[in-house]
Amino acid sequence: MILMLTIFTALKNKIMPISLTKFNLLIALWLGLALNLAFYQKIQQLTPYQGIKAQLFLAATVIVVIALYNALLQLLNWRWNAKVVAAVLLFIGGFSAYFVSSLGVVISPDQIQNAMQTDPNEAKDLASMRLVVWSIVMVILPIVLMTQIPILKEALPKVLLKKTVNLLASFAVIGSLLFVFYVDYAAIFREHRDLKGMLSPQNAIASSLSYYRHQAPKKNLPLVAYGTDAHRNIDVSNQSKPKLMVLVVGETARAESFSLNGYSKNTNPELSKLDILNFSQVSSCGTATAVSVPCMFSGMPRKQYDEQLANHREGLLDIAKRAGYKVAWLDNNSGCKGTCNRVEQVQFSPELKKKWCSDLGGECHDEILVDGLKQYIDAIPENDHTPRLIVLHQMGSHGPAYYERSTAKYQPFKPTCNTNAIQGCSPQELINTYDNSIVYTDYVLSQIIGTLNANQKYQTGFWYLSDHGESTGEHGMYLHGAPYAIAPEQQTHVPMIMWFSPAWKAENTQQMACLGAQKSKELSQDNLFPSLLSMLDINTKVKDRNNDMLNSCAPAA
Repeated sequence: MILMLTIFTALKNKIMPISLTKFNLLIALWLGLALNLAFYQKIQQLTPYQGIKAQLFLAATVIVVIALYNALLQLLNWRWNAKVVAAVLLFIGGFSAYFVSSLGVVISPDQIQNAMQTDPNEAKDLASMRLVVWSIVMVILPIVLMTQIPILKEALPKVLLKKTVNLLASFAVIGSLLFVFYVDYAAIFREHRDLKGMLSPQNAIASSLSYYRHQAPKKNLPLVAYGTDAHRNIDVSNQSKPKLMVLVVGETARAESFSLNGYSKNTNPELSKLDILNFSQVSSCGTATAVSVPCMFSGMPRKQYDEQLANHREGLLDIAKRAGYKVAWLDNNSGCKGTCNRVEQVQFSPELKKKWCSDLGGECHDEILVDGLKQYIDAIPENDHTPRLIVLHQMGSHGPAYYERSTAKYQPFKPTCNTNAIQGCSPQELINTYDNSIVYTDYVLSQIIGTLNANQKYQTGFWYLSDHGESTGEHGMYLHGAPYAIAPEQQTHVPMIMWFSPAWKAENTQQMACLGAQKSKELSQDNLFPSLLSMLDINTKVKDRNNDMLNSCAPAA
């Protein structure tokens, strides 16, 4: 980096015009060297060689990347657009390199989707002094210096000749080095397909194109009806009390950080006192909210999940509403990702926002969900006996500002990482801060259960399921959103908890026995759609019996 800055500064001071091909080579050097150190570190870890051979293999990789960018720039850049193209590449590459090198993030179409659906509060959580410094040194300064380099005016035949020579030389270098190390590169990239997500700026560009081609929601598509035959069982009318189910969609909670699942630190002091069902082997549909939440409500198993179809097809909440349930969504996150578009979306009162949200009207602590649920239930007319499904969407343990995900009363683990620049914290500080967010979630969930337990009008039920997990530095990875095929268990192994009131248990004894027998069974978010419908006594042909946790409890036909 210092070498490149020195070169740029010298060129600026001397106002030394250079040819277009040399300009392209300089940009290729910056893109290939300065912005891809994390990529080369990963290659070094995967190299099959030792000593001098390993160094030669790494050097060959660096040269191939530079030659590749040089060839692309010779094709794209002409004197009239060279600086604009270079500025765009330096900007995209600079910021993608920050997330790859600082947070171990693999840039993929799912990460682009996350970025497109990020709200201002989530974006604010990513801002840090480290990012500011990086932006100045690795993005702004290179762009400014690049604009100061004069490009020679040359005759078109001469330009074409130089470009041709550069292209041939680049392809010759690439071809010869790939030939020499073909077996090694083939083995590495076949087993580690995620590596292309670490190479800036192609990672961000290719992933963005893939997102807009395959995953971006298509507009004005007709709504596809689903589960139109949904109805409640006839014998439901004989129940003494209607059902009220609260589904809590957790955020960024991983199962391994729950003491209920054997974690050595007591992160579940409140839930451990309650008569709950804890399911210890549950996997998520995705590694990001934008994927998992629509998937778990869609009725499609993870392996058959079609995101485009889910975007314009009715889902779990529509079916429950059709079957006679009043459905409500209370959100303390970045929205329901389209799953609640056709049901009631309850807004928190100004009093609750003042009590639980930041002074600037930003993020709110999850206790707002407890008070919001109480207000919602208290507002139900006494003579209203309609069954209800209420969804609470947590802020949970959303990073990287984990220190903001708990209050002082629920921060037993010290020292903590009181910054969103988590890369600068020690592993112990980071883990403590994340664990404190789990302790706070434990308290919030226990309060929700307490609210339901105190209600005598309904037979009440509670189901908590996190959308995905989180990496906190394991394997050099932070946050979430890794491609599912290579995602670590920290991002896919999620907590799932249920609780039922005495009235619910009395009316549904078979359900209780069946669920209790599955606490250690391998389950997933695929089970949510059919199992919740069965718990709510809703029949429809679109229920997948194979994923219905209560299927084995159903009476013989």
